[in-house]
Amino acid sequence: MNVSPNAATLSTMPANSKPRGRKKHGGMREQHQHLDIKIGARVRTRRTLMGLSQSDLGEAIGLTFQQVQKYERGANRIGASTLFRIAEVLDVPVSFFFDDLGAQPGQGSDLTLCRADLEFAKRLALLPKSVKDGIADLVRVLAKAEG
Repeated sequence: MNVSPNAATLSTMPANSKPRGRKKHGGMREQHQHLDIKIGARVRTRRTLMGLSQSDLGEAIGLTFQQVQKYERGANRIGASTLFRIAEVLDVPVSFFFDDLGAQPGQGSDLTLCRADLEFAKRLALLPKSVKDGIADLVRVLAKAEG
């Protein structure tokens, strides 16, 4: 009788045992997904601040806007070469996407912004430097009053 290795292995296992498979590392997987989401959010923030659409970025790096969208949501992990091309198009060093990612909330700088913050930043960029400097001073005073 010709028995395959898998059948032989299963036949020698105790009846109440389950076949061993790959161990799941749920905690590690969740941590990686969290990083993918944070990096994607930084891509979205920088792209938006530069006034680029997902289609514009996708075209510049040779991908569809749908793929860019998946990267920005953290649904797909960005490979090293793709992240390098994205950094070139967005005119930032690759380290921009990783700076302070390990910091706890309230520590370091959190570069993820909501839509209203991005809209504010885009409009602020259109103002003359003297007006921007005055607004920056006002924001510093207000932030100290809150803290």
